[in-house]
Amino acid sequence: MPKKENILHLIKYRRSIFPASYVEKEISNETILQLLGYANYAPNHKLTQPWRFTVFKGEGLFQLADKMADLYKEQTPEAQFLQKKYEVIKEKIVQSAAVIAIHIHYSGAVPRWEEVAAVGCAIQNLWLAATAEGIGGYWSTPDTRKGLGSFLDIDEENEECLGLFYLGYHQEEEKEGFRKPIEEKIRWVEK
Repeated sequence: MPKKENILHLIKYRRSIFPASYVEKEISNETILQLLGYANYAPNHKLTQPWRFTVFKGEGLFQLADKMADLYKEQTPEAQFLQKKYEVIKEKIVQSAAVIAIHIHYSGAVPRWEEVAAVGCAIQNLWLAATAEGIGGYWSTPDTRKGLGSFLDIDEENEECLGLFYLGYHQEEEKEGFRKPIEEKIRWVEK
């Protein structure tokens, strides 16, 4: 398949693959470094390169699982707390081969929304590269991420966590993503 068809195929078939579908297979540090290397090529205004990552693997997954579950418990009113959700938060993290905390460093050189857009582009690059390697992933943005600052050792004045990216090998069948027709989302102005 020519290169053009490869990239267009990846764009069309990239989709969220959740930890329940992951198989027990390690993702090497080299592979994760390579995936993040592709993320690093995202477009960004004034080359601010605002993306930052913390990778959790092995025992680090258990530390993250405990922290995320504890944050859920701390931030949830007692009447709304669900033990099952507390357990699921931990379970999906430890089912993953790796979880990457996505944080952003605001440079002050460009508007914040441009920095967020650049991080979104970086994650799309990461996701496409993972898909090309047969690795499933999904970007989760729970409210509890707001309590991760000190755990991630980030400067909360200029940085924040934008979510967690879960990774794992899987055996899901390839499926084209569902989207409404593009024609419903375009307004043409030609005169």
